[in-house]
Amino acid sequence: MRRSILVVSLLSLPLSLSLAACAGDSSSEPPVEEPAFTVVSADVTLAPGEEATKCFYFHTPNTANLHVHKWVSDMTPGSHHMIYFSSIGGSQPADGTVDDCEGAGTPLPVYGAQTPHQEADFPMDDVGVPLAQVVVPQSAGYFQMHYLNTTDAPLTAHVELAAYALADDQTFTRTDLFGTYNADIAIPPHATGYKVSATCGVVEGAKFWQMSTHSHKQAVATEVKDGATSLFASTDWEHPGAQTWSAPTFYTFNGQITWECTYDNTGDNAALTVKDGSSARTNEMCMATGYYFPAAGPRGCVMSGGQCQCLL
Repeated sequence: MRRSILVVSLLSLPLSLSLAACAGDSSSEPPVEEPAFTVVSADVTLAPGEEATKCFYFHTPNTANLHVHKWVSDMTPGSHHMIYFSSIGGSQPADGTVDDCEGAGTPLPVYGAQTPHQEADFPMDDVGVPLAQVVVPQSAGYFQMHYLNTTDAPLTAHVELAAYALADDQTFTRTDLFGTYNADIAIPPHATGYKVSATCGVVEGAKFWQMSTHSHKQAVATEVKDGATSLFASTDWEHPGAQTWSAPTFYTFNGQITWECTYDNTGDNAALTVKDGSSARTNEMCMATGYYFPAAGPRGCVMSGGQCQCLL
C-alpha cells in the first residue's frame, strides 16, 4: 500500500525499549500480566500552535516470535493520533532516528490509536481460540505521530506502546488490521455537506471483530457500509469510537466495503480546496479501519484516480 494508507509521527529523541519478565505471585490474587515489551518515545517540545508530523524508528526487542493479544498505548496531550507500522523491504534509519517519514520502508499497519489511553484487547475467535497478531524477532518498525499544540504555551509530549503476548505454547488464531484510504479527496472552498465515498473489495471470507473510521477536523460524519447496510457511523472526528463484534456474531462482508465521509469546509480552511494528506490542520483523510481473522497479515485498499488498489 502507498504511503497514504495512514500517515503521520515524532521528533529526534532516544528510544526506550524494555523486555519484561513475569514475576511469580505467591498471593491468592491472580498475577498481574506484564508486557512482553514496551516502546517509549522521548519527550518532544512543541511551540504554541505548532503541528508536527514525524516518524520515529526502532526494532522490537523480542528474539522469538511473539503472539500479541493486547496493545496498550498512552499519548500525552497534543497527540492527535499515533500509528505503529511494521516496515518491510529495504532498510530503515538507525534506531532512534527521527525524520519527516522519508526513511520509512514499505509500511504495514500494526496498531493505531486516536485517544490518550487506548487498549486493544483481542477477543476469542468463533471456536474459543485466542486471537493474536504475530510480531517477528527484531521487527523493524516506526511510529507515525501527529502532534498539534493548540495552547498558547510550549507543550511537551510523547507516546508509549506496550505489547502483551500469549505464552509460547498457546494455540492462537492470527488477526490483523484491514485499512482503507481515499486519495481522491478535494473539498471545494466553503462547501457544506460535501460527501466523499469509495467502494473497494475486502478480504474474502474474513471475519471482522472491530470497525472504525479516521478523518480530520472538516469531517462532520463518517460511515462504513456493506452495500446498503450501515456497519458503523460517527459524528466525532477526533474520537469516533468503534463497532465491535464477538463470538458467535463476528461480521463477514456480503459484498464490498464502502466508506464515506461528509465535510463542512467552513473553518480556517474555508477559502481552500482541501485535499487528502496527513495534516489535521490543512488536509483531510477518509479511512475505514478494522481487525479481521483469519489473517495472513495486514491488508487494505486505496482509492486513487477512481481506481481501487488493494492488497487482499
